[in-house]
Amino acid sequence: MDHITSALRRSISFLAVAGLLLAALLAAPAHAGVPNKDAVPAYAEEQTMLQIEADSRTPEPGLMAPASGRVHIDRHYLGQYGATEGNVIVQRGGNTWREWRNGPIATVSGMILVLALLAIFLLYSAVGPARLDAPESGRRIQRFSRWDRWVHWATAIAFLLLAVTGLIILFGKVVLLPLLGHDIFAAVAYVSKYLHNFAGPLFVVCSVVMFVTFLRRNFVRRTDWEWVKQGGGVITHKHVPAGFFNAGEKAWFWLGVTLLGLVMSISGLILDFAVGQTRYVMQIANYLHLAGATFYMAAAMGHIYLGTLGTPGAYRAMREGHVDEEWARAHHSLWYEEVQATGQGAAAPAPGGHRRPASGPVSGPGNAPRGH
Repeated sequence: MDHITSALRRSISFLAVAGLLLAALLAAPAHAGVPNKDAVPAYAEEQTMLQIEADSRTPEPGLMAPASGRVHIDRHYLGQYGATEGNVIVQRGGNTWREWRNGPIATVSGMILVLALLAIFLLYSAVGPARLDAPESGRRIQRFSRWDRWVHWATAIAFLLLAVTGLIILFGKVVLLPLLGHDIFAAVAYVSKYLHNFAGPLFVVCSVVMFVTFLRRNFVRRTDWEWVKQGGGVITHKHVPAGFFNAGEKAWFWLGVTLLGLVMSISGLILDFAVGQTRYVMQIANYLHLAGATFYMAAAMGHIYLGTLGTPGAYRAMREGHVDEEWARAHHSLWYEEVQATGQGAAAPAPGGHRRPASGPVSGPGNAPRGH
């Protein structure tokens, strides 16, 4: 029994020693036997140079190197972001941007545009268009020069092109795809994208030219405050004294054309010319572009309504360049007085050399005739 006990003890001791050796081998670092990289800083640099040299002799396999299992970043696959994000494999903010753009932002944007249309419809139905206190005189006053009209229409056409294509880009998958099918919608979306990209810089140039052209006539005056207090007489149909542009038109110029135009233009140019931009910058620019474009379109709807159905005769000014003398007296009395005093844009007979027939009151809600 003694020799059996001794054999068991020797076996247990041998197994314990073997286990300790095995544990030591498993715990040993993979670089055992080489100089300590922390102790010898030049080691890391030497290894980096050797790796670069080895990579230069190996054909670029794309994003993954199957032979080694190592991740390989190929700037050709990164495209326009290669210069700034050459070491970024996954940009987690992209998923957040996608969820916000296609979710809350698209929903709120659509609601704002629909509410703007609804407000215009209710205003027209309940109040009706503005009207003159007296029949047209048959004499006209020049309001806009040919240059003014060219600048305005060039900007307006560029904006409408951007608005239509932008709505297709944002809501096309939800609205048009089920109606048109994948093939037709793909073609429409492709054309819309490139029209939007090319019309954007044109809109920027036109907006700058329009700002310079109309700036001197949009300075705020003390008399504009009275127009604001009375709401421009839109609901009461009272003709509040105004200069060449009233306070509402000046608000559109400064808050719409200028402020929102800057937000849309700067963010749009960043998106259009993405050289050297990171994905993070592009995502923020997209947020700002969508917000600026939404409010710009909503305000533009009001501007278009007041310049056409809401104020009969206003569209003629931008189409032909002149307005009737009575129209100028009613809607822009301060400007009319300046014209009378200075003789600039003096009244002239309407085409045909005869007075226009008196126009009767417009029928509709809130359009009962008033005394002079």
